[in-house]
Amino acid sequence: MGVEIRIEGLSKSFGKQLIWGDVTLTVPAGEVSVMLGPSGTGKSVLLKTLIGLLKPDRGSVVIEGTDIASCSEKELYEIRKLFGVLFQDGAMFGSMNLYDNVAFPLREHTKKSESEIRGIVMSKMDLVGLLGAEDKLPGEISGGMRKRAGLARALVLDPEIVLFDEPDSGLDPVRTAFLNQLIVDLNAQIDATFLIVTHDINTARTVPDNIGLLYHRHLAMFGPREMLLSSEEPVVRQFLNAQRVGPIGMSEEKDADELEAERGQEMPPLPPIPLQLEPSNGIARRSQREPGAWCQENGVTPPPGSFAENMSMATGGR
Repeated sequence: MGVEIRIEGLSKSFGKQLIWGDVTLTVPAGEVSVMLGPSGTGKSVLLKTLIGLLKPDRGSVVIEGTDIASCSEKELYEIRKLFGVLFQDGAMFGSMNLYDNVAFPLREHTKKSESEIRGIVMSKMDLVGLLGAEDKLPGEISGGMRKRAGLARALVLDPEIVLFDEPDSGLDPVRTAFLNQLIVDLNAQIDATFLIVTHDINTARTVPDNIGLLYHRHLAMFGPREMLLSSEEPVVRQFLNAQRVGPIGMSEEKDADELEAERGQEMPPLPPIPLQLEPSNGIARRSQREPGAWCQENGVTPPPGSFAENMSMATGGR
């Protein structure tokens, strides 16, 4: 089962440039969470901070009782064994075939025999649908296959936390849909904690249990999927529904003239909340809740048409 990530008061700057400040949230154990935000808001910086590649200026990241922000190198080395990371471009070694790429962490971090390594590698490649492609080089396969190979490598050490840095980057909508289904199926099978950084609104609306939004150097909101998809908070509403009216502009934040020009305009109505993507076998994940459960528990009326079968995924565009 996955482990909880508890982030408190986290701040990070590069020189005088504040990336984000006072970020506080808890990524629940075993659940799928998505982190969104306009380009340049520090989503990938957050992932790098979680695995100790970057040190925050202030705050803590506590996993299994260890604060990654202040622990020793030895403690960090041990904590990193809990992580698997799918990098944005797959980050495969171009001179190695897929088998050796996936086997690399096992050869580097364990004392397993080659026969044991082979069993694990073939199992993970089967898990991501790449059996038969193990002898191919990264340059000989499609971008979608490279993502899946990167995911197999991220899983070989049986991580309790898996980080995904824009897994849908560079993929067409069909392959993004297949990848999303794979992510949901994997979470159902291994029950690890998943944190996904993405720009894909369809992914954010249908895949996760929780959604977060980084905006204007802070965490605007983090919580259950239905909470954000029914939110009237202008930034959250605009971003999650891909709308032009609202505080976000081409340069992250609209200036006074742009906001004045929108004065009096009503934001389009919230689109219906779609059903959450289920595992392929139809058996609900441990963390998956009944459609509308959060809204009902919190006295929130979801947008009309929410949770309907085969509902349109179109969002407002005004």
